[in-house]
Amino acid sequence: MSEVQVKPAGAAGADFHGVWPYLVSPIDRRGQVMDKVLADLVDHLIEAGVHGLTPLGSTGEFAYLSPEQKQRVVEVTLEAASGRVPVVAGVAATTTDEAVRQATLYERMGASGILAVLEAYFPIPDDGVVAYFQAIAAAVACPVVLYTNPQFQRSDLSLAAIDRLARTKNISHLKDASTNTGRLLTIINRVGDHLGIFSASAHIPAAVMLIGGVGWMAGPACLIPRQSVALYDLCREGRYQEAMALQRKLWRINQVFSKFALAACIKGGLELQGFPVGQPLAPQPALDDAGRAEVKAVLDALQDLA
Repeated sequence: MSEVQVKPAGAAGADFHGVWPYLVSPIDRRGQVMDKVLADLVDHLIEAGVHGLTPLGSTGEFAYLSPEQKQRVVEVTLEAASGRVPVVAGVAATTTDEAVRQATLYERMGASGILAVLEAYFPIPDDGVVAYFQAIAAAVACPVVLYTNPQFQRSDLSLAAIDRLARTKNISHLKDASTNTGRLLTIINRVGDHLGIFSASAHIPAAVMLIGGVGWMAGPACLIPRQSVALYDLCREGRYQEAMALQRKLWRINQVFSKFALAACIKGGLELQGFPVGQPLAPQPALDDAGRAEVKAVLDALQDLA
């Protein structure tokens, strides 16, 4: 693992908004991060107009990476971004001490913010969940984005916990990866004055923008960054009839992603686009031939929509 260098934060501030691709973590057969592949992907996404980057989200396979691999993914992303867009690094742990260690390390490296996830083997009551996120927020000066994903988290963020955390210093945003847009509207009604709300690919991004969201953090934006930015711009301009026409076409990628494993779809799609990011980390399955053909057909259909 390379020596940590303290760097100034990139394009930062708590005004996070827009399209934030969840970056993949390209790992070779030796377990090394493929620096150039990741840097090329970062350049491509920034040139496509994305508003920020999130390494070590779900698409980044954070649950399968070693501490050394995680650190290198963040380092390469920061170096490649070079302050052109903010980088919000994912932090996930089963213990509060480890989460604080990751958060403070990534902030020292130059991350503009932290995306905080709670991993749990045993269920944790609300007080413990709140304490975990508050400890992360207290350990850093940069903004913290909460991440709630009821499909995968044993101890998810309840509405009561979100309400308490929304009033915590440094906690500025929430990314909701539930499929329940009604729940998301309830959250916006309850804490929208305190937290900016990001959609995930599990929601319909244009619909989330319509009810008060500030953008979306999602893996599919790695594959269709220009189209995603075009959709966001239409929503920001209030051109919702045009936005929904584009959204209906882009929804095809969400539909195909619901059929296959997330990392397999993103990595397989990027391989098809010329980014040799490698396979999902074992024991996750790679995309089979039929899956690759289906993803390719969707990408081919969407490539000119921007």
